[in-house]
Amino acid sequence: MEKNVEQQILSKITDHATLKTKVNEWKQQGQKVVFTNGVFDLVHIGHISYMAKAAELGDKLIIGLNADASVKRLKGESRPVNNENSRAMLLAAFFFIDAIVLFEEDTPLNLISTLLPDVLVKGADYQIENIAGAKEVIANGGEVKTITFVDGYSSTAIINKIKG
Repeated sequence: MEKNVEQQILSKITDHATLKTKVNEWKQQGQKVVFTNGVFDLVHIGHISYMAKAAELGDKLIIGLNADASVKRLKGESRPVNNENSRAMLLAAFFFIDAIVLFEEDTPLNLISTLLPDVLVKGADYQIENIAGAKEVIANGGEVKTITFVDGYSSTAIINKIKG
């Protein structure tokens, strides 16, 4: 019997061990695996553009999603606005995203070192040498790419606008 849409969405949200197996399968099938990460608290056009461009760099797109505890450490006690389960499900609903995995640390270094994607992507506000996991991906024969953001969009700006 075919899965319903909600089950299809939820099936993209996975744990580290399951995702490692899935990444190995994708690579054995000759698929190019792309990884990016972020908080993705209040998803806006800038996020969508960034993730769509990341998806175009390969065959499978993985999003490493900062868990709530990580977001609080990075953004402050009032964040995230949306909890990790809500953020994960929202991202999993995008057709061009193949897997979502939460990580508790401040950076996804351990996750990237485990998965070793073919392409690691971050925003163009990062220098490649400062991107967590870049050294490991390059050493494994992968690439590190940066993508320019759409100007004028940020979750913080949206929050400030709501606050008035």
